[in-house]
Amino acid sequence: MNLQAKRLRELLGYARTLMREQGPGVMAVRALGFFKRRFFGKRARYWPGKQALAAQRAADCSALPLISILVPLYNTPEPYLKALLDSVQAQTSPRWQLVLADASDPDHPGVGELARARAAQDGRIVYRRIENRGIAANTNAAAALADGDYLALADHDDLLAPHAIYMMGRAAAETGAGFLYSDEALFRKDPKKAHVAHFKPDYAPDYLMACNYICHLAVFRKSLFEQVGGERSECDGAQDHDLFLRIIDAMQAADPAAAPLHIPQVLYYWRVHAGSTSGGTGAKPYVQQAAIRAVSDHLAATGRRGTVEAGRFPGTCHVQWAIDDPAPLVSILIPNKDHTEDLETCLHSLYAKTFYEPFEVIVIENNSTDPATAAYYKTLPDRYENCRVVGYTGGFNFSRINNFGRRFAHGKYLLLLNNDIEVINGEWLTQMVAEAGQPGVAACGAMLYYPDDTIQHAGIITGLGGYAGHSHKYHRRGSSGYLFRLATVQDFSACTAACLLVRTAAWDAVHGMDEGFTVAFNDVDLCLRLRQAGWRILWTPYAELYHHESKSRGSDEEDPEKKRRFAGEQARLYERFGREAILHDPYYNPNLSLDYEDFRESGDLRRLKNPE
Repeated sequence: MNLQAKRLRELLGYARTLMREQGPGVMAVRALGFFKRRFFGKRARYWPGKQALAAQRAADCSALPLISILVPLYNTPEPYLKALLDSVQAQTSPRWQLVLADASDPDHPGVGELARARAAQDGRIVYRRIENRGIAANTNAAAALADGDYLALADHDDLLAPHAIYMMGRAAAETGAGFLYSDEALFRKDPKKAHVAHFKPDYAPDYLMACNYICHLAVFRKSLFEQVGGERSECDGAQDHDLFLRIIDAMQAADPAAAPLHIPQVLYYWRVHAGSTSGGTGAKPYVQQAAIRAVSDHLAATGRRGTVEAGRFPGTCHVQWAIDDPAPLVSILIPNKDHTEDLETCLHSLYAKTFYEPFEVIVIENNSTDPATAAYYKTLPDRYENCRVVGYTGGFNFSRINNFGRRFAHGKYLLLLNNDIEVINGEWLTQMVAEAGQPGVAACGAMLYYPDDTIQHAGIITGLGGYAGHSHKYHRRGSSGYLFRLATVQDFSACTAACLLVRTAAWDAVHGMDEGFTVAFNDVDLCLRLRQAGWRILWTPYAELYHHESKSRGSDEEDPEKKRRFAGEQARLYERFGREAILHDPYYNPNLSLDYEDFRESGDLRRLKNPE
């Protein structure tokens, strides 16, 4: 089945479920939104409606904090500067100050002439000529002129959305947040014809170490900026990334639970042109080394042991974490019923390819009927070191089987592994142990491919299909994914138990898997309960394995009894966590589709047209 056919089949299945559970009215609204977005809704789709903007302009903004927008200027093309100035002066909230620090050379006098003319007309615009000492120093020079309680960073060739200051100011006033960030869109000439948006997750600390996903628009207290010493010239090229990490460190030194606040609105328009990082960091090669310096200094400042390397794509980083010596034991739990060829493939690849050495394998026999299976089991201890078989009795229940297997495990970590998994790269377990060993992390998932080298699992997003789905399912192997989300270690709400490494202590603290989830959603439930207990869940693309999915059990779509059981597990997931919580994954974005797994935009962007 080709990619489009797979997606169409799953979309139709979801449509049937939506029709059954929520009725034809909801189904019609979703379908209308999809077709409107797909065929008619490209222009100004991120731009608020006229009524929303008028309501903001009529609102009393006197209690909102003053936000100083810092813009270092350098030989700025005058049309770009004029557009920026127009976008700031068109803000729906008057609570802004624009600080222009101009380091342009003598061959570009028009920059200063235009800026001075606007400053003479509007007292909220501050202009100052400065010596060019690099982007970080020039930003700091602008900050020294700022009067606002909050600072915002903007590039000299970009634009603010008309409601940027209002939305940020209101959120800051209502929450007291010290650091806020928004979504952004890329455009070439007209922001109302932006060709793509960057819809970001809520605060995701490990993703932020891998790349500066926060970017624009970022707003933070001036006191925090001053506390950390402003931007650092040694990180020019990744100076904002460095600043964000240091501000968050300062916030969390005072309050470990502190985090930046994400505003899921497109508040910034990033112009794409030659030499701009919006066109890719390849346009500015020094960004890579600056990013490595920023993340390395962050590790040093927070006392974490690791070496920062360039990631798989320009501008991304990968931390090779130090692992304790001696390395901790991993207990690998593999449920199995017959299918000895699959199990042999799994075990052979595990022992032949895995570089990480301290592991034991516990095959959990459950209800095999082929006499050859028992004979095969007898050969395992002699052929595979530290491999043994334990016998589970009772009906099939994936959760109960793994809970049973845990009784025989001695490791600091438990690795849940399907019998139809095949190891690809030798570093896979080393990478998973390194990530799961980080402070606050309970579990780490892996990159799983179908045998045709399309993606089966790259993290679980709750809400997809109404319940949960796999990030980037069916994408080709080797791609970067949406905003590098296939190429970077990052935070997820859940990962599949087909290959999931869990701290044994964390597993025990939440009493393992819920045996009420017989087949489906047991991994989602486990990860969500771990998160409720204060742990994080990570996923790494540096652990790569094949998943020969569905070889061991059939589809639930044809058997009426399986369909009833699946529906019951869906209901159980909602009952435990609440429908709204499931549908609003913090590591996704409400402006992305819940109908597809490829991070495409939602067919319903009304929340952008009518921001609350």
